[in-house]
Order: sequence, then structure tokens, then C-alpha cells
Amino acid sequence: MSGLRVVPAWRHGRQRLYVCLPGGGNVAWYDRDSSRVNLLSEDRETDVLRALAPFLTGEVTVGPPPVPTRGELARLALHPDDDLAPNRPGEALHIALERDRAPARRLRADPRHRALAAEQAVGDALDGLEGAGWRVLHSVPLPGGARIHHLLIGPGGLFCVGTLAVRKQRVRITDPMVTVGRAAPVPLLRALRADAGRASFALTAEVRPVLALAGAGAAEPAVAAPPRDVRVLREADLPALGRLGGVLKPADVEALHALARDRHTWLRV
Repeated sequence: MSGLRVVPAWRHGRQRLYVCLPGGGNVAWYDRDSSRVNLLSEDRETDVLRALAPFLTGEVTVGPPPVPTRGELARLALHPDDDLAPNRPGEALHIALERDRAPARRLRADPRHRALAAEQAVGDALDGLEGAGWRVLHSVPLPGGARIHHLLIGPGGLFCVGTLAVRKQRVRITDPMVTVGRAAPVPLLRALRADAGRASFALTAEVRPVLALAGAGAAEPAVAAPPRDVRVLREADLPALGRLGGVLKPADVEALHALARDRHTWLRV
């Protein structure tokens, strides 16, 4: 008999089964979510697998713990308060609405709700690209109260994505002005280029601006002339960004994501 004990535990919301020596101390653990047995002492592999046999399901990978990537090491060293990765799409609007609720009896709906719904829709579409090797950060704060709605990092490069709620309204673009419905024109493309420039400075890499038109049934915008260096995409067309490639290697994507998720990266732009 090996005398090894199996002790269940939870770590970061995931169940693990630790294999312990009779006198204490771990020799291995089994991560059910990844179906991997991580050995700290390879000469005990047979004993470990025998002890875990009643708990193993399907095929498992056996070996030493994987070496942390550069991005994982940076994440582990980052204080939770400085980590922007957990931000939800429209995080700043969520906070603003919770702190400053609109009056119950208001003649017009609070426009922040519409803006939040637009950022959530675009954010969900961009999050769907993660399976293709892309990383997304939402609501990145910039000095002076500005923010980047979405920062997309992947094989095709880096993109600063600004969201505009349009629903079924007509959109007219005359660089740098953008007009939605009957509203007054706004120099939105100028502001979007400025945010992309600040992101390029912070990350020392080219960041290209994208304007995302969010809303069910959004029509093709009327463009007087193709905007200089700005992509204009409807919400339904955002997955096309995931097909871009040939710019960044996976290691570069992870390194830039690790840099961008640190709040301190954006303090001097």
C-alpha cells in the first residue's frame, strides 16, 4: 500500500483532488476541468494513479505542472484592483447608472441605458472571437475621463473599437463628422483616432480605430468618402475582424494583453 490520501478542495472556483503523503505534503493534484494529473514527484506516478483511480473519468493527461506563460506570470503579479480584464462591456456606464439613477418619472428614457445596451452587444460579439486567438478588454479608462470602449488584440493586430448606438436610424459619415438620425453631427471619428493614438503610445504598437454601429437592423451607413484609416462596421459584421491575421504571433498577443490589462499602463497617455 502506498498510503497516499486523496483530499478534495476548491481553487479559483474549480474542483481539485490533491494526492497527499501520509505525513502531509502534496505529491500531485487532479484538475477535473482540464482532465490533467499534475505530478510534483514523477517517481510516484504509479501510486498516484492508483490512488486517483476511483475518481478519474475518461482520458487524462499525466505530467509535471505546465510552465506558466509570460502572460500568466504577469497576471499573477498584478494586483486585482489594477486588473482591467474583469471589466464588463460598458463597465463605466454600469457604475454611473448605479451611482446616479435617473428619476423614476422621466419624460425621456435615460440615453445611458441605450449606450450600455450597445456596448454590451458589441462586447459580446468581440468576446466571441476569443476562440480564434483574440483577447478583448472592455471599458479601458484613460486620463481625463475618456475611455476606450473595447480594445481588441489578436492575430490581425490591435483595434480600438468605439461603439455607437443606432438601432434603425440612418447614419451619415462625412469625415470626421458622424450624424445619427436627426441629431446634430458629432466629430466622432476624430475622437476615435485620438483614443487609438493614445493606445498606440501606451502599448508601443500600432492600434487601429474601428467604429461599431450597434443595433438590430442597422442599415449600411451613408459615407461621403471612405474615412481615412477608420473601419466602420455594423454589429453583424464584427466577426469579420476575427478572420484577419498575419500581424501578431500568439506570444505577442498574450504579452500585449498582459500589458494592456494593467491599469498603470494607461496613466500617462
